[in-house]
Amino acid sequence: MDAQGRGRADDIDPADQWVLNPNTGEYELRLAPSAAQSSVPGPRGSGGRGATGTGGAARARRTAPARRSGAPASDGEAPSPRRRPSAPAEAAGRRGRRPVPKKAKGKKVLLWTGGSLAFVLVGASATAYLYYEHLNNNITSVSDDGAGTGGFSKDRAINILLVGTDKRTGKGNEGYGDKDSAGHADTTLVLHVSKDRTNATVLSIPRDLITDIPDCPTTQEDGSEKVIPGKQRTRFNNSLGQEDRTPSCTMRTITELTGLKMDHFMVADFNAVKTLTSAVGGVDVCLAKDIKDPDSKLDLPKGEHTIEGEEALAFVRTRHSVGFGGDLSRIELQQQFLGSMLRKLKSNDTLTSPSKMIKLAEAGTKALTVDSQISTIKKLADLGAELGKFDAKNLTFATVPVVDNPAEKIKATVVLKEPQAQQLFAMVRDDVSLTDVKQEKKKEKAAEAARLKGTKAPASEVRVRILNGGAVAGSAQETLSWLQVQEGVTKSENAGNAEQPLAKTTLEYAPDQAAQARRLADIMGLSGAALKPGESVTNSQGVPAMTLTLGKDFKGAGVPLTTPAKVPDDVQKATADKVECAK
Repeated sequence: MDAQGRGRADDIDPADQWVLNPNTGEYELRLAPSAAQSSVPGPRGSGGRGATGTGGAARARRTAPARRSGAPASDGEAPSPRRRPSAPAEAAGRRGRRPVPKKAKGKKVLLWTGGSLAFVLVGASATAYLYYEHLNNNITSVSDDGAGTGGFSKDRAINILLVGTDKRTGKGNEGYGDKDSAGHADTTLVLHVSKDRTNATVLSIPRDLITDIPDCPTTQEDGSEKVIPGKQRTRFNNSLGQEDRTPSCTMRTITELTGLKMDHFMVADFNAVKTLTSAVGGVDVCLAKDIKDPDSKLDLPKGEHTIEGEEALAFVRTRHSVGFGGDLSRIELQQQFLGSMLRKLKSNDTLTSPSKMIKLAEAGTKALTVDSQISTIKKLADLGAELGKFDAKNLTFATVPVVDNPAEKIKATVVLKEPQAQQLFAMVRDDVSLTDVKQEKKKEKAAEAARLKGTKAPASEVRVRILNGGAVAGSAQETLSWLQVQEGVTKSENAGNAEQPLAKTTLEYAPDQAAQARRLADIMGLSGAALKPGESVTNSQGVPAMTLTLGKDFKGAGVPLTTPAKVPDDVQKATADKVECAK
């Protein structure tokens, strides 16, 4: 980065300006005597991010209106007073935060990229306020165009879209990517953190997966909205960059594909891999054989290595020299890399080093483009505090099950492998851990399973009111007809719409109706989690009855709603705590 204060020509590492105060035991910001009183890091010129930054243009202040600029900044060019365009991996606004003192109980900011991730601890210190503002100004944000939930919540599971784009941006990247392309969703990960924060799942979406891209309402630079037409049966990676699609369109595509609603997105280009791995001091990887790949430029012998910068980028881009030489083999390599990165970042060597933490804060805030809902360090810190709670051994990487596209003679794309893909999506949607989590969750699951055990009343004795609580219009009547005609549940009725929509279908019943509840659960394929012991209500005949509320997860009469308890055997998965060697 450039000099502090008024922009001295000599480079200053922010870590060098933090000095241990022997009286307090904490690190404090100590500026050079010649520095200006403002102490705010000056504009980045030829020695700053400039042409090497995301999008290849000089970073801009968040306070000015957005503009679209396709030309990279020349060396020494001063930052533009206007915001940069709302494009994938391009800046739309900047802000920042202060570093962490060694003993401070700082919040964790979990910064993920398409090819790497970093935990950045940011502490609270009065002397670091101006550095906080400097970091705030580093952050690039783009509108989510209403494709997300509006923001994560501490009382529910969190879903984050992580995208690595192959757009050729930044100094030193001339030999990578498509020269004239706007970029694609080259590496796509969906991070799901459980509601109780005991475990997390990372789903890798193959870039060559054939899927449907929906219509995408997209905010334009003048504030107006344009709907980018959808596309049927196309590669997933076309959901970003192509035809001016932004990350919000990738969010919509993920939701349509998996049924998961995203809370936020984070996008990175090639530079993010290089800068973050260098900031953390390198990532440990293992190779089961010599690899010399002329396409990715990776040249490493068999064995263990610590890689960073250009070498780390070459590692995560390698595919022709590992496995079967395709994108699926590269995904496994990237998952190994991410697991190693997580272990390195959670090690004491990293977490107790103020200089590493500050370098990570600098690199992390410059490296990523995030959605506008988390465009400040405060919001990132709040999110990071939630994402940092799970143990690495309970972080599972899984690749969406696919098979070669049967419509192609020369295999170039893949399609979902069914029913395994839908089973995996259902497990993530319903917050089922892909690892064995030994905590309160097991007790909860045992209690849910117990609700299904016991005698079942005859179908003719089941009394139930059916409400539509978010299912497709007409679902209550369809279910009523199915229950009465095909299943013999004649003492049932359509009670109209529920007062409040529900995400999941529920069956509420009184204690003396447990046998009826078990019978209806068996008929409809309801899980123990869907059964809610409570009170009965009076139906239209004045007789006590159970209440079945069809939630947004309802798929139609006769379609079971039970979530798989085990990952399908042929789903490729690995946990972040284990060392794997690339083959």
